Amino acid sequence: HDTIFLSMNDTTNRMLSMEVTWVLSFFSFVYTNSYSYPCALIHWFDHIADEHDELTGMWMVKPSFIMDGMKNLSVIHVGSIIHTAHLLPIFGHEPSNSLDTNGCFYVNHFSDHHTFELAS
Repeated sequence: HDTIFLSMNDTTNRMLSMEVTWVLSFFSFVYTNSYSYPCALIHWFDHIADEHDELTGMWMVKPSFIMDGMKNLSVIHVGSIIHTAHLLPIFGHEPSNSLDTNGCFYVNHFSDHHTFELAS
């Protein structure tokens, strides 16, 4: 799955200034000025808590839904993408290993050095 960190605040590069999202599609369009705008259709994730998990040191997220169980979707400019995100299912907490269901996930900050810096 294509999950990413999305910049929401330029004041810091830590987890509280970013959101985790799932990229459903990349596309571009040309507006009247003949400039191509690269975009992505994303599904938002919600933070489960305002701080990382005490036991694992990892942040926890779950897919965001709006009224009637519809996915919380948006179109973004690809320039707001910071880095890829690796999610691990939280077993025993709404068991699921698929982003398609309403499962809960750890944001794995051990996947690489850059992610460790961003999500620790």
